[in-house]
Amino acid sequence: MPFAVVLFAHGSRDARWREPVEAVARRMTARQPAVPVACAYLELVEPDLPTAAGRLIADGARALRVVPLFLGMGKHVREDLPRLVDALRAAHPEVAFSLAPAVGETAEVIDLLADIALRS
Repeated sequence: MPFAVVLFAHGSRDARWREPVEAVARRMTARQPAVPVACAYLELVEPDLPTAAGRLIADGARALRVVPLFLGMGKHVREDLPRLVDALRAAHPEVAFSLAPAVGETAEVIDLLADIALRS
């Protein structure tokens, strides 16, 4: 398993908040079963990013893509997440880390949200 994905989200005390994040992970696995995926959270929920990434690396991942499931580039995505990824790079120099843009800033998600909002 050379490539894996971590879906990174904020976290909430409400257990139902995790459901859409985990649904994305399940959909990814259904579409690409050979690509391992894990969910990680900034706060209030486990696992955190180092733990989720560490599990994938222990399972053999040598390239890890972190995908922030945030609508925009707020402080967490702009400042906190890059620091976390830099710490992972330092802790795991044998792994190639990449950081995707916040999903809410991609054209596909913007189009999908507009389509959903325009439904009658």
